[in-house]
Amino acid sequence: MIPLSHYLILSATLFSIGVLGVLIRRNAIVVFMSVEIMLNAVNISLIAFDRHLNQHDGQIFSFMVMAVAAAEVSVGLAIVIALFRNRPTVNLDEFNLMKW
Repeated sequence: MIPLSHYLILSATLFSIGVLGVLIRRNAIVVFMSVEIMLNAVNISLIAFDRHLNQHDGQIFSFMVMAVAAAEVSVGLAIVIALFRNRPTVNLDEFNLMKW
């Protein structure tokens, strides 16, 4: 059996990669993928604690995180497609339409 610490290290690594992707990259699609990596890192830690504590709450929370992630991606991609129709770019630095 794999110890809990290995899952937590994997989760922390994936979450760090996701944070770096959000902070460094300027492409909207890459930022969405980085957010998905962060959410999956949270899911790994939830399932690991669920397995370690022999409770099933982590699986329920993980399912909720996946549902929220699916909704977030659908809304986010719809916004990106709507913005892409006005300006043919997905660079986040060039999206200043919502600024005053």
